[in-house]
Amino acid sequence: MITSLCVSAAALAADYHVGPGQKLESPFEVPWHDLQSGDTVFIHWRDKPYRNKWVLVGYGTAEQPITVRGVPGPNGELPIIDGERATTPPGIDFWAEQRAVIKIGGSNLPDIESPTHIIVENLDIRAAHPDSMFLGSEGLQAYSDAASAIYVENGLNITIRNCILHDCANGFFSAYQSREVLVEGCDIHSNGIEGSYYQHNCYSATRGMTYQFNRIGRPREGSRGNGLKDRSAGLVVRYNWIEGGNRQLDLVEGDDSTDIINDPRYRQTYVYGNVLIEHEGGGNNQILHYGGDNGNEPDYRKGVLYFFNNTVISHLTGGTTIARLSTNAETAVMTGNIFYTTAPGSHLAVLDESGLVRMTGNWIKKGWKSSHEDGFEGRVIASGNIEGESPGFVDFAHDNFRPSLDSPCVDAGAPMIVDRTHEITLDWEFAAPRGARQRKIFRAIDLGAFEVDTKPTSVP
Repeated sequence: MITSLCVSAAALAADYHVGPGQKLESPFEVPWHDLQSGDTVFIHWRDKPYRNKWVLVGYGTAEQPITVRGVPGPNGELPIIDGERATTPPGIDFWAEQRAVIKIGGSNLPDIESPTHIIVENLDIRAAHPDSMFLGSEGLQAYSDAASAIYVENGLNITIRNCILHDCANGFFSAYQSREVLVEGCDIHSNGIEGSYYQHNCYSATRGMTYQFNRIGRPREGSRGNGLKDRSAGLVVRYNWIEGGNRQLDLVEGDDSTDIINDPRYRQTYVYGNVLIEHEGGGNNQILHYGGDNGNEPDYRKGVLYFFNNTVISHLTGGTTIARLSTNAETAVMTGNIFYTTAPGSHLAVLDESGLVRMTGNWIKKGWKSSHEDGFEGRVIASGNIEGESPGFVDFAHDNFRPSLDSPCVDAGAPMIVDRTHEITLDWEFAAPRGARQRKIFRAIDLGAFEVDTKPTSVP
């Protein structure tokens, strides 16, 4: 009986094909109000954008998710969903229309607040920006300053995969009612508002948030936001390429809901296998911030940031600070990383003013210091690190940060043990332009985000 029910559910799932030569001409014709478990909307590439926006809700399952899937063009081009002059299809009614091109969760019609098992993949989504207008339930109106290409307001088990999110106020945004959200293999860049610090390429507040295999590029020209800003519990940032922005990572307190602060995962954050690049003129000289930023210190993370096997590059000619920990109750454990700056090592500091860093088994530029600040109250406990002038990249000038065969970083790593029951394994590494490939460990693990290649190539 159970088997027959499963087969029946799969048989009832519908496929909707949109685009040239398909039954539906545009997303405007998709029955967004009536998507069921197992339904898939295929949006086929065409040589002009689709100018539609919608809310995505429904109850998928792990075996039968609700999927919106772009079908690439002949050269791999992703279908474009353009928020500029976009219209909303009939049959749906939802609040916060001005917040996104695609909004997940929070709908009046259909009356679904928290959808489950939703997948959005293979789409190029753009122009959710206050400079752009759309046609909504109240006529022609502008997007809000908090708009994003994809906004996950609510939902459980949401996946955003292989999308390009750009030229919006925020690229990706998730709110505190969301749970178990995965963003993977995406290219997120050129988002923000000129002169503003409050919009970011990624901005998340989720219980169970994972970013992996993404390229998070420079923000919009003239904007002051971060590469990735997060207020989540259970945050994992792994195998990404993140460059530019005020900071590459800004990991602060959950300030919208006690559900996040009370989540047992709130005090532990995992960042490993990433490339983090600070460019000249990006704003702040700190690579990452961990703790809080609203002044209510009891809500700050006050836990442990596990920072393993990342490759950190700074092009700043002045001082670079690896981490700002907001208070002395925040700790960072740094193991297996490469910390390289093009400036002399004396320009590189580990901490800003406070916090505890335990660093062992890293490669770091010779001459580094604990802090640049006169009023330093934190502590850096360092042992077993390799200090030098060059970590021995294959081709630094062309952003190939893989260690060369004679690099001091080769076989210099160690197991990444969190506690007696939890060891992190590095199974993948970022692969350009976005995505991942298996990390092949030949003897011992190497330092940084990439393993040595016995047949070195010119790209990671």
